[in-house]
Amino acid sequence: MHRGEIEVLIDASAIARRVRELAAAIRAEYEGRDLLLIGVLKGALYFMVDLTRELERDHAIDFMAVSSYGGSTASSGVVRILKDLDQSIEDKHVLIVEDIVDTGLTLAHLRELLLTRGPATLRICALLDKRDARQVDVPLDLVGFTIPSRFVVGYGLDFSERFRDLRFIGSLPERAISVQDLREPPPAVDILGVTIAESKEA
Repeated sequence: MHRGEIEVLIDASAIARRVRELAAAIRAEYEGRDLLLIGVLKGALYFMVDLTRELERDHAIDFMAVSSYGGSTASSGVVRILKDLDQSIEDKHVLIVEDIVDTGLTLAHLRELLLTRGPATLRICALLDKRDARQVDVPLDLVGFTIPSRFVVGYGLDFSERFRDLRFIGSLPERAISVQDLREPPPAVDILGVTIAESKEA
């Protein structure tokens, strides 16, 4: 499909304005406290970069790569951690930075896993909240935009690794979403109730 067929839902200026507002809220919430932001790859990369630039305060960052999709457009409910953190989060104030929350399955599993590691606090900042698709309750402390239950791309979000670079967030036409884009997920093992993938690049 052509990029011109993607319907713009949130333009670049609206995204930039909302990111500044979220950064201001984070500064106020964590004033006087050390802060570790954990970006969830790959989708949250653009959001994470812009958000941290707007924070205008000292902070640490780390990344995790977590998947429950493989190459499909619907969450499988099986969480695979493809890249773990490079540091301990024990006794730290942690903010998970996520691109989109739909079913909530992936984020709920990730949150429970991180809570077992003993952070002082654990909060979640999500750019997009697709509430109509929610299957499990997961607490979102900061949300950029609430969107309808449509498949969206751009600003880090992809469709089979395409369209991440778009400066806006847009919706794909239904005919573009096909089962031919499915890919086999990597083999995995279960640890602490979370399926951990065997070695694979994120």
